[in-house]
Amino acid sequence: MGAIHAGHLSLVDRARAECATVAASIFVNPLQFGPNEDFERYPRAFKSDCAKLAERGVEFVYAPTVDAVYPPGFNRYVDVGEVASRYEGALRPGHFRGVATVVLKLINATGPDMVFFGQKDAQQCAVVQAMLRDFDVPTGMVVCDTVREPDGLALSSRNVYLSPEERLAAPSLHAALSAMCDAIEAGTSSRESVIATGRERIVLPAQEAYLDAVDSVSFAPLDPIVRPCVVIGSVQLGVTRIIDNIPLQARGQEVRF
Repeated sequence: MGAIHAGHLSLVDRARAECATVAASIFVNPLQFGPNEDFERYPRAFKSDCAKLAERGVEFVYAPTVDAVYPPGFNRYVDVGEVASRYEGALRPGHFRGVATVVLKLINATGPDMVFFGQKDAQQCAVVQAMLRDFDVPTGMVVCDTVREPDGLALSSRNVYLSPEERLAAPSLHAALSAMCDAIEAGTSSRESVIATGRERIVLPAQEAYLDAVDSVSFAPLDPIVRPCVVIGSVQLGVTRIIDNIPLQARGQEVRF
């Protein structure tokens, strides 16, 4: 959606390494914002975004208008199903319907062989993967590692909203998820115990929105917790809610979406 940062550019670098030609879309999608969310104030920096993408070797930028994506009378949407019913889907009703619908439209408009998404939005990755599979979309999907600040905070365009106090507390989410992973790796399989371990690491003014360990494909909570899984979490910091996750693979295996 623009406001390009190092996390976005890491997707470009991965695509550059694997594909002959790289394109990027820039579109702040109104369909994935709720009525009280930040669509109007979402960071927009189109000229500098294009410059950053060009410096990294992006040949094409697809930046349609809202009317081009959703012409008058548009009323067809992707039913995202059970994978989108919890966590972000519960906190942001209609969000994943908007995500899946626009991703399908962007893919149909540009015809890519591969698409590259960031691991930070793990539930989004699961939703898009399910949509590609269920609609027989002939496009491969690659999920790229989350890019972080030195203190562990996952990069996000919305991090600019954080006050200095909130920014200091924000890395406690990643610390909580790391502690949960340590507990699982040490042999704890109780969902309640693992979540409690994470809660101990959350630092005020951060307020827990959710912490859990889920199946990477269905995003259903696991109890008892088994590997592979994804340890997920979200905290509210003032007007901003941040999300993060850590995939926890089975020994010798890769978590796949």
